[in-house]
Amino acid sequence: MLKINFRKLTYSRFVAFGFLAVILLGTVLLCLPISSESGKNTDFLSALFTATSATCVTGLAVYDTGTHWSVFGQSVILFLIQIGGLGFMSVFAMLSVFSKKKISLSERKILMQVSGNMRYHGVVALMKRIVFGTIIFEGIGAALLAIRFFDQMPPATAVYYAVFHSVSAFCNAGFELMGNFYSTGSFTAYSGDVFVNLVLMMLIVIGGIGFLVWNDFYDHKFKIKEYCLHSKLALLFSGILLLFGFIFFLISEWNAAFEQMPVYEKITSALFQSVTVRTAGFNTVPQGELSEAGKLVTTILMAIGGSPASTAGGIKTTTVFIVLLSAAASARNVKHVTVFKKRIETETIRQATSIVTIYVCAIFACSALIAMVEPFAASDIIYEVASAAGTVGLSVGITSGLSVFSKIILILLMFFGRIGGLSLVLVLTEKQTPVVLERPVEKILIG
Repeated sequence: MLKINFRKLTYSRFVAFGFLAVILLGTVLLCLPISSESGKNTDFLSALFTATSATCVTGLAVYDTGTHWSVFGQSVILFLIQIGGLGFMSVFAMLSVFSKKKISLSERKILMQVSGNMRYHGVVALMKRIVFGTIIFEGIGAALLAIRFFDQMPPATAVYYAVFHSVSAFCNAGFELMGNFYSTGSFTAYSGDVFVNLVLMMLIVIGGIGFLVWNDFYDHKFKIKEYCLHSKLALLFSGILLLFGFIFFLISEWNAAFEQMPVYEKITSALFQSVTVRTAGFNTVPQGELSEAGKLVTTILMAIGGSPASTAGGIKTTTVFIVLLSAAASARNVKHVTVFKKRIETETIRQATSIVTIYVCAIFACSALIAMVEPFAASDIIYEVASAAGTVGLSVGITSGLSVFSKIILILLMFFGRIGGLSLVLVLTEKQTPVVLERPVEKILIG
């Protein structure tokens, strides 16, 4: 009989088992008749796909969330999104804070890893800031969205929709209920509503920027020079990606997906597309209408994702930035990678390179497998795979038409994308006592 000693579990395995347990619980609940609007059982694979997508804050769906699932089923999805976005250990910390329970040293170690804190000291205070910050941001977002929804829905529905979409946006999940009101899907009916666009973008960016950046802002406000190196890199590269995406989509989609829009709506849609592709999953423009260039850049941005220790998924901004800085240093024949007058550790560069390699290989390998059994265009398949691996949730509309084999691959990719490529490899390979073995060195030709 299989026995798991949880006291001896490494952090990576603890996180993997924790997310797996939450997914299985969500699957069981979503299979129940009470979870569907029709009152019938939902098949296991569809429930598993939805539970994985919600817990891994992805947003890919085989059924329309607003029409297939009952209020109970939607509440289960919302619960999974909140746990998945913050991490189940953050939810544990939330309960501990409110119950005034003391947190043990081993629990502090796990919380340190979840929050991205570099040391034990201050980890509980940081978790409190994360918990209360989440409540505040999601509350403000819900209040602002409710202002607009009150004009379009019954009051109770407006409040419910505002809360659901605020949590989904903040957690970068991409699940939405608009199928009940609009046949166009997601927030395409709001492409010209600047207010709703700005609120959603605010929630997405705040949730995806990372908890350490929150902490630095709380301590130092706008004195960016006093931020830690991680926060500086996360803010800088996130800003670069947002600006690049905005300019690119504005140009590439001006006479494509944005062709029928007035100028102000084109600008709003380009900015929203640049923000949402970084693991959020909402869309104000049908993704199938994007130009081929737009789909390609969207795929790349989805793979990059948000910042570490945040509600976002993907390779992560700082990881990609470190690899680019390392490549630039190597091209200039510079031994060390330095940025903001700080030197990046060699081990950090090695891990960043490993993560990028793992993600890229996983995306292309899974795309090839799915392309072997599906009739869809390769570009659409790669788009879907990158969306799953980056836990984004954007789709060109082929998710529900995929075979069982392809859906299982996407489920594994969403799980892989949420716990992280390097973490998954460690789950499968790490040992408690590593064996040190030095091999002889020999040079090879590269380049």
